[in-house]
Amino acid sequence: QVQLVESGGGLVQAGGSLRLSCAASGSIFRLIFMGWYRQAPGKQRELVATITSGGSTNYADSVKGRFTISRDNAKNTVYLQMNSLKPEDTAVYYCGADYYSGTAYSPNYWGQGTQVTVSS
Repeated sequence: QVQLVESGGGLVQAGGSLRLSCAASGSIFRLIFMGWYRQAPGKQRELVATITSGGSTNYADSVKGRFTISRDNAKNTVYLQMNSLKPEDTAVYYCGADYYSGTAYSPNYWGQGTQVTVSS
């Protein structure tokens, strides 16, 4: 199993930036992907960005060009750099991971979440 711990959320004004971090521990060497997901009040959780063990990335259309996912294998950490933030980016952001590529939209392992609030 893998344990995921997010950090880096907070309150920021529209147009600002934040960087989220997700530190992984446990059985991480066979993870196929890690990613970021978010859930706004009253909405379903949605995929934001994923990165595979080989470094391939995938983004939701709503964040393309503004968010960047990256990983530091030496630190077992995945980052989400969020620029040009909008009020509609306000949500709880979750880190997710799995050993199977087919679960990219709903992985089996989750962190506890970190709140991101963008004020207008």
